[in-house]
Amino acid sequence: MGMPDDYMRYPHRHYGMDQDRYDWSMLPRRKPVQWPNGARVALWIVPVLEWFPLDMQGKPFKAPGGMVMAYPDLRHYTLRDYGNRVGIYRILDALKKRDLKASVAANAAVAARYPHLLREIVGQGHEVIAHGLHMDRIHHGGMSEEDEKATIAQSLDVLRKGSGQGVRGWLSPARSESYTTPDLLAEQGIDYLCDWANDDMPYKFRAKSRAIHAMPLSAEIDDYAISIQFHFSEDELVHHIVDQFEMLYEEAGREGGRILSLSLHPWITGQPYRIAYLEKALDMVMRRAGVWNATGAEILDAWKAQQ
Repeated sequence: MGMPDDYMRYPHRHYGMDQDRYDWSMLPRRKPVQWPNGARVALWIVPVLEWFPLDMQGKPFKAPGGMVMAYPDLRHYTLRDYGNRVGIYRILDALKKRDLKASVAANAAVAARYPHLLREIVGQGHEVIAHGLHMDRIHHGGMSEEDEKATIAQSLDVLRKGSGQGVRGWLSPARSESYTTPDLLAEQGIDYLCDWANDDMPYKFRAKSRAIHAMPLSAEIDDYAISIQFHFSEDELVHHIVDQFEMLYEEAGREGGRILSLSLHPWITGQPYRIAYLEKALDMVMRRAGVWNATGAEILDAWKAQQ
């Protein structure tokens, strides 16, 4: 029996993008961006503070790093909590020694449980960006718009009050969104979101009420992906970061500024045997001329000023 004649006919097929959130463009053909003081590469460091409930429901899926053993999974719960109690301070110390600033992505639940930690982060001059409510509150297409709107509002309210900052950036738990997440973020005053890993530079992102921006927080140069998912050694983590930097640095010499983003989970990189490798990678990057360390908001503002 042959295929029906209309099997390969798609009434909506046409040339162009499959969505209208942003315009298609090729990075090498865009207007070159110049970072402050002629820097080639902007170094954007993003420690991620997460709280995983002990009784995770895992709906519609478990976030990376979620509980995996029978309840109560105290083994993994306490390891994740180690990052907020111990590991983050090693990362903060490594940054302070090098006079580096970061954009710290925090669950609202972390801010509520560790208000002193949030004050320490702000006191050291770091930016706070929102990372949702907690790691068992995943944004997805099955959420009602009212539920998601309330979750976003609650998350931002806790973080803005706790940090005293406007909180301009957003990273969704597990980088998961619904179709309306960008629209709801724009309504709540968010300027940039970090979930879309489809570029090396910022770009304008359409939302219903106003435009926001996508910021290129790499999912590849992420300590969870490299160390936990791909099982690379600590030496290989350094090689990945430096190789990423060298390629971006070379491109920037020809095509304009680039961004090296580092996503760090304190329960991973904050371990005693791993922190020295982060410090080694930072030193190797920062000893090159033409590196500008900045927060996500500072990078976005510099980019926007040239568009």
